[in-house]
Amino acid sequence: MTPSGGSKRSYHHGDLRNALVDAAAQLAEEGGPAAITVRAAARIAGVTPTAAYRHFEGHEQLLDAAKERAMERMGAAMQVYVRALPETDDPVQRSLSTLAAIARGYIQFARSEPGLFRTAFQQGGSILDGETIVKSDIPFVLLAQALDDLVATGMLTREYRPMAEITAWSAVHGFSNLSIDGPLRDWPEHMLEQALARMLDILGRGFVGDALAHYDFVTPAIPSSGSSTTA
Repeated sequence: MTPSGGSKRSYHHGDLRNALVDAAAQLAEEGGPAAITVRAAARIAGVTPTAAYRHFEGHEQLLDAAKERAMERMGAAMQVYVRALPETDDPVQRSLSTLAAIARGYIQFARSEPGLFRTAFQQGGSILDGETIVKSDIPFVLLAQALDDLVATGMLTREYRPMAEITAWSAVHGFSNLSIDGPLRDWPEHMLEQALARMLDILGRGFVGDALAHYDFVTPAIPSSGSSTTA
């Protein structure tokens, strides 16, 4: 074991940068963003700090890479929930179910990987580059596409589409933070599920109104035990 608590790993020649990012992600899993340093990542990768500094000039560059890896892992977790949805020929049901699955995957990732979740949003960052969504922010891209699909069904009007992802993101991210760092942290599972179902119901009605009563928006799509949430 290394002083950081992680095991040293070998890497293929020419792949040190990726090995260091993997090490930074491991550090984030174990201790959140504060645990990520170039020296600690170098220890896990089994190289000298000097070798690591050839790829990352300092802590900020490595943290940025770890944030991107955490976003990728979060996006993969959300997609696991989407893939677990039952097949349907109803485009409205499919769009609503996808939104709910994205929300549940996001929250489950926060609860199962709190260190990576905190790292993903360390020091703010932006999901926009000018007016364009940054494509590496996979969770935001998934949410935006799901809302666009709901507009295509006619259930969400174009008038209410602008910034709708911020509304959904605020609700789901807030619930995630409350459940890992706030007063919901110690709630039993059945109470958390009741609170999540109510939050989703209110969010869904905000998008499509009383028409939501005709669709299943809050029932969880549980991924199979063999599904992976890692990228």
